[in-house]
Amino acid sequence: MNGIHDMGGMHGFGRIERDEETFHAEWEKRVHALLVTAETRGIGPRNQDAGRYAIERMQPSAYLQSSYHERWLAALQTGLVEKGVLDEPSIIARARLHLQDAHSAAPRRSGPLGVGAERAPRRGYQPRSDGPSPRFAPGDQVLTRNIHPAGHTRLPRYARGKRGFIHRVRGIHVFPDANAHGLGPQPQPLYSVRFESTELWGATAERPGCVYLDLWESYLEKEGA
Repeated sequence: MNGIHDMGGMHGFGRIERDEETFHAEWEKRVHALLVTAETRGIGPRNQDAGRYAIERMQPSAYLQSSYHERWLAALQTGLVEKGVLDEPSIIARARLHLQDAHSAAPRRSGPLGVGAERAPRRGYQPRSDGPSPRFAPGDQVLTRNIHPAGHTRLPRYARGKRGFIHRVRGIHVFPDANAHGLGPQPQPLYSVRFESTELWGATAERPGCVYLDLWESYLEKEGA
């Protein structure tokens, strides 16, 4: 989807500052643990792709003001609400109580966790063997499709309708555009595609330079086809 999260090539955000620390506070570790627990128990975002789609649906102002783990906390909250484990009024009430007394006891819940509480394995992103054979090979010139889906996609706006070259075939992988919406893995070939910076951003792009993107086969067309 075309949202504030798709920031590649946008101006005004300053240089990228690399941070080698994974966690900066204890609460960030708890958010990570809760995400893994919710996913494996089937009570939160159903998978990482669904979690990313939840982040993409944040209000733009909230997204820009949130840190990395705050965004994943928002995704966790969205998933828990959508599964019926929590509801918005109770979350708001608890947040207000916490502002009044940060040491107040956390509420406890007994009984079923809600719809879809079956345990689900956490696969991660591993190559699969149940998809179609790759159509492209290293060195092939390809053209990315100019698409603007309303749902989740891993094809960024700045790389749509652009010419690139297959750098590497990464194997068969879960298709995130389907996986995020509960439509199953729908595995397909994944490629590392090289784009010249001038192809992406025109004559004013920094040069020489290139960008490598991991892109699924359905994003690509054979150049000249």
